[in-house]
Amino acid sequence: MKRSRFPLLATLAVLAFLYLPIAFLVANSFNASRYAANWTGFSTKWYQRLTEREDLTTALGTSLKIATYASLAAMILGTTAAFALHRYRSKFQETHRLLVALPLVLPDILMGMSLLLLFVAAGVDLSLLTVTFAHITFCLSYVALVVSARLDGFDFTVLEAARDLGATPFQTFRKIALPLLAPGILSGGLMAFTLSIDDYVVTYFVKGPGTDTLPTLVYSMIKKSKELPVINALSSIMLLVTFAVVAIAQRLTRRGSAGENL
Repeated sequence: MKRSRFPLLATLAVLAFLYLPIAFLVANSFNASRYAANWTGFSTKWYQRLTEREDLTTALGTSLKIATYASLAAMILGTTAAFALHRYRSKFQETHRLLVALPLVLPDILMGMSLLLLFVAAGVDLSLLTVTFAHITFCLSYVALVVSARLDGFDFTVLEAARDLGATPFQTFRKIALPLLAPGILSGGLMAFTLSIDDYVVTYFVKGPGTDTLPTLVYSMIKKSKELPVINALSSIMLLVTFAVVAIAQRLTRRGSAGENL
């Protein structure tokens, strides 16, 4: 029986739809011409131009600072939330899980507007702090779900054995539970870092004056056609960093799964 080639063709079409624009962007970051329609030769001048833009350097530093704080807080809060959801059972548990997962499906524009209204009602001035709190809000859910998945296959008898041998609850957590769960926690943290540094919509609503992150600054640069080659170079670097972070997160997840199967 002859096999249909439609699944293969459909897969190739989807991959081309997703990745050809990215490949086009990366290629044009090395185009000596200012306009994408004309290829006038290979050049790295747009990457060199990035080092001359102090506003981009400042925005990058702001984004990295927010992403670092947000991912660290999300790892702590998300891990504790996952433990609470896994260990404690009640008739409201499904509601608790829904509330934790809600930021994953909530539209970004709705979340941004809601957080803006909350900060205004509380009398909090929009600043770097409000952006950080907003990023923690949606990053927490990703970490909680990743750690929850790890806890579903976790052997808690190991912890009980440590307690029987005289270990304190803190020693049991620090020397046994934390090392076993570390790959999942770090994987969720890296995912949160990537989401935070790429976020635009939520940041746009809750940022204050003079607190531009890299995505918000890039959006304002897109309006100027002369800035497009520099944006292509910047986007290529961000793409490389994002792929590296995702690859590390996946490797940590596979390592943790292999460790559990031993």
